[in-house]
Amino acid sequence: MKLFENVFNLHEKALQLREQHLEVISRNIANVDTPNFKARGIDFQDALQKALSDDHDEKQASDVYTTHKNHLGGSPDRATADLLYTVPFNTSVDGNTVEMSVEQAKYGKAAAKYQATLRFLESDIGGIRKALRGE
Repeated sequence: MKLFENVFNLHEKALQLREQHLEVISRNIANVDTPNFKARGIDFQDALQKALSDDHDEKQASDVYTTHKNHLGGSPDRATADLLYTVPFNTSVDGNTVEMSVEQAKYGKAAAKYQATLRFLESDIGGIRKALRGE
C-alpha cells in the first residue's frame, strides 16, 4: 500500500544509511594499525536527501545495467551513501588517518542515532496498530 510506503520510507532509508555508517566506522577502527589506511565517513544528511529525492534520472550510477537482453535488470533497493575521506586532527608517521578516540566517539554517537531511528519506527508501527484496531 502506498500509505505504508510513505510512512516507512524515511525510517527505512535512515536505518539503511545509519547501518552503513556504523559499518564504515567499524572498518576504520579495525584498520587503526594499518599503514596508509585512510579513514572514511558519510555525510548522513546529504545521503538521506539523495535517497529520498524523487526527482532523479531514470538511471542512476547505482542502478543495475544489463549487457544482454536476457539479463535481469533492476535497481538496488538499499540506500547507499558516498564515502568521504576524513581529515585527521593529528597526523601519523605511517600515513594512517584513523584516530581511535575520534572513531570510538563517532561510533557511540552513530549507535545512539541508530537506536533513536528504531524507536521512531517502533512508534510509527504502534500508531498504525492502534489505528487498525480502532483505538
